Amino acid sequence: MAVEKSYYMTQEGKEKLEKELHDLKTIKRQEVVERIKVARDFGDLSENSEYDAAKDEQAFVESRIVQVENMIRNAVIIENNDQNPNMVSLGKSVTFQELPDGDEETYVIVGSAEADPFEGKISNDSPIAKSLLGCEIGQEVTVPTPAGEMDVKIIRVD
Repeated sequence: MAVEKSYYMTQEGKEKLEKELHDLKTIKRQEVVERIKVARDFGDLSENSEYDAAKDEQAFVESRIVQVENMIRNAVIIENNDQNPNMVSLGKSVTFQELPDGDEETYVIVGSAEADPFEGKISNDSPIAKSLLGCEIGQEVTVPTPAGEMDVKIIRVD
């Protein structure tokens, strides 16, 4: 039996997935069924691109439902009740500065299920997060990047 992967996320992230699952099951699934019905009326299914597209969308929706259900079932909620408020940990916001004189950047370290770099949320599996986790304010850290190593200094942890 395969070991299920744990998905680390905030309570907010889990609620967002639950809402997505509800929308997929109640709204999106019905929309796709209707598209399939309409496409069937166009005639010969062997050369019906609308039918093929609707069936592809149905497969995508169903696979996404399975994926989201799995993520919710294996969710591990991140709670920030650790002993050291100055230490970078999952669920916290960390501000760091690229050395020697780079700009400050701030990210929230979250589980891969809710990572969104455009919203300032990076995965705990990312090279930056892996390097910063467990470090404290004022510490200088070397982060591996595709372009080479980058040295950063942790400025703030919230």
